[in-house]
Amino acid sequence: MAPGYEHFGRPPDGSRLPEAAGSSHTGHDRCDIVRPPMNGGHLDLDAGPGISSDPELPTVHEQLIVFAREIGELYRLERSRSAELELVLASLRETYLATMKSLAQVIEAKDRTTRGHLDRTHEYGLALARRIEPSMATEELGYGFLLHDIGKVGIPEHILCKEGPLAPDEWEIMRTHPTVGAQIVAPIAFLGDAVDLVRHHHERFDGSGYPEGLRGEAIPLAARIFAVADAFDAMTSDRPYRDAMATERAVGEIRAASGSQFDPGVVGEFVGMIREGSMFDARLAHAAS
Repeated sequence: MAPGYEHFGRPPDGSRLPEAAGSSHTGHDRCDIVRPPMNGGHLDLDAGPGISSDPELPTVHEQLIVFAREIGELYRLERSRSAELELVLASLRETYLATMKSLAQVIEAKDRTTRGHLDRTHEYGLALARRIEPSMATEELGYGFLLHDIGKVGIPEHILCKEGPLAPDEWEIMRTHPTVGAQIVAPIAFLGDAVDLVRHHHERFDGSGYPEGLRGEAIPLAARIFAVADAFDAMTSDRPYRDAMATERAVGEIRAASGSQFDPGVVGEFVGMIREGSMFDARLAHAAS
């Protein structure tokens, strides 16, 4: 036996502890462990000497069941309220957008030179966005295309509808419409990045555009895409002072402005889309709808 353990389990006088009746000595001191009664592998709180069950356990058990039922019912009611709220919000969203689109169409109706422009640029812009960055071609971006000129609601009608060239002071007023438009649509939280499209759709790639004179990739991609779609529709539509350009000439004009007015990368994708005919598929699809 190791030193220091000679008297482990013995009285101080060195005698042995009395053995329990019926026990057998195997050369080691032994103590019997009283094990609690088990029932099917679980502790049985209702059986065994010296062990009594807690009389409150059944009550607590019932209370937990009731509590769980109440939690389940509250969850169901909350889900129901959430669904109702989503419907209300969706309705409000559609009403708000319908109001904005109605305003945009009123502006378009005043300007006889842009009849149908909103719908066409919406289709062209989304077709080009799907080609360049499919993930950005969302419903929200489409709303931005439709609402891009909403700021013209703040432009006096004699300037907006003037048939001849605008005077310098009139141009100053006209150039405010992107900023006014962004202020109008900014509270529509679900439009997201489309607000930047409304604000920057008249920026130029070389930095000579307005309202902020952004240059290159500092211009939001959606605005760079829209600038090309907008110019193509303007050139291929009739105006009081000129007839619509042929597609080939309009494409040539856009290519000539690559790097100055337009993003060269966007222009390249646009030209590819024209060659493949998908731009015209979009136009025909809209005409047929």
